[in-house]
Amino acid sequence: MSSAPRVCVVGAANIDLISYVPRLPEMGETLHGSAFQLGYGGKGANQAVMAAKLGAAVTMVTKLGRDVFGEGTMDNFRRWNVDVSHVLMTDEAFSGVAPIMVDAEGRNSIVIVTGANDLLSVAELDRAHPVIAASAVLACQLELPMETTLRALRIARAEGVRTVLNPAPARDDLPAEALELSDVLCPNQGEAAVLTGKPVESIEDAFAAARALIDRGAGSVVITLGELGCVVAADDEVQHVEGSAVSATDTTGAGDAFVGALAYFLAAGRSLREGASRATAIAARSVQRRGTQTSYPDRADLPAELFN
Repeated sequence: MSSAPRVCVVGAANIDLISYVPRLPEMGETLHGSAFQLGYGGKGANQAVMAAKLGAAVTMVTKLGRDVFGEGTMDNFRRWNVDVSHVLMTDEAFSGVAPIMVDAEGRNSIVIVTGANDLLSVAELDRAHPVIAASAVLACQLELPMETTLRALRIARAEGVRTVLNPAPARDDLPAEALELSDVLCPNQGEAAVLTGKPVESIEDAFAAARALIDRGAGSVVITLGELGCVVAADDEVQHVEGSAVSATDTTGAGDAFVGALAYFLAAGRSLREGASRATAIAARSVQRRGTQTSYPDRADLPAELFN
């Protein structure tokens, strides 16, 4: 495993409580669902598991509640060979949860209660400094306290570790430093719209948004566009990477599949455009199955040419 691409993920771990419904309910409405599924999620955890499924040596840095959800999450990390030496537990809060509703077209509505994730402190993050420094790529999101995420990005920058920031959930008050510490900023089109204050509804809009985010300090930008693929801005060039038209069963976690796969390919030495293209193909696979991490393909299930 020592020769595997090394990825560190600093982020949230949640339990997904997924209900499948004929349509998303209106305000105050009660609907009967057709099925229920409990899954392991949280953007950080999802990205860590995706990278590990592809063959990366992944270390997760997060905090769980000392409860049945936390114990299950720890076991799930171990199942996918994610290093849990920096997964902490607390009695002061429940593990994070994310109730999710998925409609017949695969669209979703999500509420996140971050719980124990909010208690991961800067001091605890600092204990993971050696692990971050030993990684090729650090992946972060916005589900942890901002100062903890910024500290992780600062450590990576100081140690020459490539940083990937997935600015989700979206926020319009993202500190300028977060952009400046991002070697790769990877929002979806909705998050890009929040960050830029302008709609991102087309490939041309995404080109403009990517340029704007680079002007604000991001080293490079990848904006994911669902079945339209993604837009990659790097080295003074903006390119469209085409997606795959597939029949979506459940889009939950597809963005995390993309970011986790991108982190893997970057850690394996691929260029940003190559990594984004391959991550697009993997995310397209994930939306064809139900669930979050359970929808992520294993390396053995993917075409060998993705890894050549």
